[in-house]
Amino acid sequence: MPNIKSAKKRVKVIAKKKVSNNDLRSSMRTAIKNVLKETDKEKAQELLNIAIQRIDKACSKGIVHKNYVARQKSRLTKFVNNMK
Repeated sequence: MPNIKSAKKRVKVIAKKKVSNNDLRSSMRTAIKNVLKETDKEKAQELLNIAIQRIDKACSKGIVHKNYVARQKSRLTKFVNNMK
């Protein structure tokens, strides 16, 4: 446990940010899985838009790397475009 006042505050701030980051990452991963599970092309396109928004938000917050973002967006778009 920290003894210094500023260190105690950092522990609280880090804990709060960790919860927020985990929520964002979780919603992003869920959106990705929803796209991959979908079989209807129109519904998959709607879910793709939601997934891209969540992926971009996670990137802007610094939760995921920009290369991860590019790879996931490309992969999901390719998946939806190849659906029949």
